[in-house]
Amino acid sequence: MEVELKLLLTEHAVEAFRRHRLLKAYSSALPHELTQHDTYFDTPDQRLRHSDAGLRVRRSGANSVQTLKAGGAVHGGLHSRHEWESRVSGPGPDLAELRQQVEHNSPWGRLLRSPVVEDRLLPIFKVHVKRTVWLLRLPQGDQIECALDLGDIDCEGRTLPVCEIELELKLGDPLHLFDFALALLADVPMHIGQLSKAERGYALYAPQAPQAVKATPVALTPRMDVERAFGAIVVNCLGQVQANAGAVVHEHDVESLHQMRVGVRRLRAALGLFAPVLATPDDLQQELAWLTEQLGAARDWDVLAGVTLPAVMVAAPHETGLDALLREVRQRAHASHTLAAGAVDATRYTGLVLGFARWAQGNGWRDAMTASARRKLTRPVAKFAGALMQQRQRRLLERGKSLRDAAPETRHRVRIAAKKTRYAIEFFQPLYGAKKLARYVQALTQLQDELGWLNDAVVADTLLRRLHEEQPALAASIGFVRGYLSARAEHDNKRVGKLWDQLARMKLAC
Repeated sequence: MEVELKLLLTEHAVEAFRRHRLLKAYSSALPHELTQHDTYFDTPDQRLRHSDAGLRVRRSGANSVQTLKAGGAVHGGLHSRHEWESRVSGPGPDLAELRQQVEHNSPWGRLLRSPVVEDRLLPIFKVHVKRTVWLLRLPQGDQIECALDLGDIDCEGRTLPVCEIELELKLGDPLHLFDFALALLADVPMHIGQLSKAERGYALYAPQAPQAVKATPVALTPRMDVERAFGAIVVNCLGQVQANAGAVVHEHDVESLHQMRVGVRRLRAALGLFAPVLATPDDLQQELAWLTEQLGAARDWDVLAGVTLPAVMVAAPHETGLDALLREVRQRAHASHTLAAGAVDATRYTGLVLGFARWAQGNGWRDAMTASARRKLTRPVAKFAGALMQQRQRRLLERGKSLRDAAPETRHRVRIAAKKTRYAIEFFQPLYGAKKLARYVQALTQLQDELGWLNDAVVADTLLRRLHEEQPALAASIGFVRGYLSARAEHDNKRVGKLWDQLARMKLAC
């Protein structure tokens, strides 16, 4: 299993990295340089890619080596993948040799024996880099290969630049890769490398529109203890955050920003759920709050520009002046996206992800815990989860007593309680089976959606009042929209009462 941390540099930061004191302090030999030419192979319909595998032949000097990488995962920039490697005599792969290495009954073993793969395999893109390699020995005894790659990815004349660092663990503790990277980050601006060179090459070979990544079920089993379940939930949430970061920075994609924000909120909800048994460091909590604020401001304008205001325009198609208001709101949304993208592209965000991933993978919460507190982490997660979900439901029921005809502040508190309850159920649902909790989740989702719309109207009113102060020429249109939203909210508040009555009668079966 290959374990490496991938970090991206700008060209302006390369020299600062080369001269970094830690490379000199920990190098066990002088750095050496290689020129590498990689050719990646797949079928025209990308059978290997769709099986989560990548096959390349690397030529360096007179030697050619084939490598198959498959499976694994990426957590906080740390790539863990199965890897099989062997020398080849020519420019193409030797599938017969790979079949000898890869387990016969594994998905990739079956893939290599597929006649379609053998008959239709062809080169699809190339990677050319000059690699500088430092062999490092850390004070704890860990051995790391640190490689700086500069070059490009080429697919039929279309190219992408390569300027990245790979920290591959040869011997030792993977957590020390994070420690080393964070020490570098203090002096050299870097970004998390979520995508491998192969994934970036495939993006050139078969371009696709940005795909926002939604939350996926957490892989929990009843045999897990509390600690393992917490780790799985955190990794799941952090994965959703990171998976959407690229499209937020480079595409300004609205849905990707929304899903990245959802990932952050899920993560913060998980930390709150497990707070009775383990504590999150204050600095990580503060950094998550910062990221929430950066994404939230952009999301507020997105909803006004893409949902709330267009709905008003559909309901009042003859109202003049709304087109000018929509143009101004869209400009504000774009500006707020630029700010959010800058935050996600900043060194501060890189530090947040590296720090959080290091804490989660290293069970960092144990550092300040007593032996008695640690024993609580070994309890079966199913019992812990059941009690926690019941507690969340009781809190929701208590807050919802005064929901009918409630003020916006009260509705907001109920909405937050509903959201936290839903996140808790979604985290732990795999322990009980999807069907057992499905009806409750559906009712909870309907209530949450309706409360969400009412909250969007409140947020819209705040943004429009601010816009009124800055753009008095839009006063008439702003006044109309605010009035419409106020009347619509008053009408829809009655539906909230009905949805609440439906939910309050239901029992949470867990």
